[in-house]
Amino acid sequence: MISFNINSLVIQLKPLFYFILGIVFYSIFIFKFYRFLATKDLLKLDLDRYNNVEHSGLKKFIKAILYPFEYMIVIPVFIFFWFMVLTTLLVFLAKNPVIENILLISLSLVASVRITSYYDEDLSKDLAKMLPFALLGVFLVDASYFSFSESIILLKSIPSHWVLLLTYLMFIVILEFILRIIIGTYNLIVERWF
Repeated sequence: MISFNINSLVIQLKPLFYFILGIVFYSIFIFKFYRFLATKDLLKLDLDRYNNVEHSGLKKFIKAILYPFEYMIVIPVFIFFWFMVLTTLLVFLAKNPVIENILLISLSLVASVRITSYYDEDLSKDLAKMLPFALLGVFLVDASYFSFSESIILLKSIPSHWVLLLTYLMFIVILEFILRIIIGTYNLIVERWF
C-alpha cells in the first residue's frame, strides 16, 4: 500500500516550483527586454510636442536641441542600461568568465540589435532574444554551470573597468547618432524622389 504524505510531497515539489517560477520570470523579462531593445524608435518621447513656442525660428532652435537630447543622451542611456543587463546575465551564466570578453560580447550583441532594428525590427527581435534564451537553455541542461559566488565577485569588478565602459557608452552614442543620420537621409531621399 502506498502512503500519502503531504510533507514529503511539498518537499519534492518545492524545487519544481522554484524552477518554473524562475523560468517564467526570466522569460517574461527577456520578452520585454528584446522587444524594447529591438525597436527602431525605442522611446516614443516626441519631445517636440512640448515645444509650444510660437516664433518659428525659436521653435526650430528648440527642436534642434530636443532631437539630439533624445537620440544622443536619453536613448543611449537606455541602451547602455540593457547592455549592463545583458552583461549581468552573461556574468552569471558564463563558464569561464573574463569581464573584458563578456563586455565585448554584450556590446556586440546590443549594437547588432540596434543596427538591425533600422533594417528590420523582426530580425532585430530574433537577434535580441537569441543569446538570453540560449543562456537559459544552457542553464537548464547543466545547472552546475552557474557559480553565484564567482559571478558576484566578477560583477563587483565591473566598475574597475570604467574606462572601457565609458568607451562603450560613447560608442553607443555615436552609433545611434550615425544610424539616425543614415535613416534620416534615407527618408529624405525616398520622400523627395519616390
